[in-house]
Amino acid sequence: MLESDTARFIETVGELPPEALAAAFDRMLELRRSGGREASRALKPSASENSALDHAVRSTLLPRVAELEGFREHLHSDAISAATIAARAILKRAQISGEQYRLLVEPFTSIGVHAPSAPDAG
Repeated sequence: MLESDTARFIETVGELPPEALAAAFDRMLELRRSGGREASRALKPSASENSALDHAVRSTLLPRVAELEGFREHLHSDAISAATIAARAILKRAQISGEQYRLLVEPFTSIGVHAPSAPDAG
């Protein structure tokens, strides 16, 4: 079972319109070139945590496959990828720097999704 901040984030992401999910994925790709890839690699969830995250994100977005694919080809898998990375950052935020955390959640915070503060951000 996921902790409440991560579960709430995944639930919110599951309610976003396709346009917002596409924007989050596109922003994630932009940020990968400026440290996002390294920040993502710094996350070290356990196998059970990773499995729970993957299951939660996929279960949330599965009912929307047709809607997301109708908006943009591959958006369903793109949204899963972006949401899983950001959710992993929320779950393991105590293990990464504030800057790494910001890079990983910004694709969603930039479109108005709440993410808890990083531990060193206050």
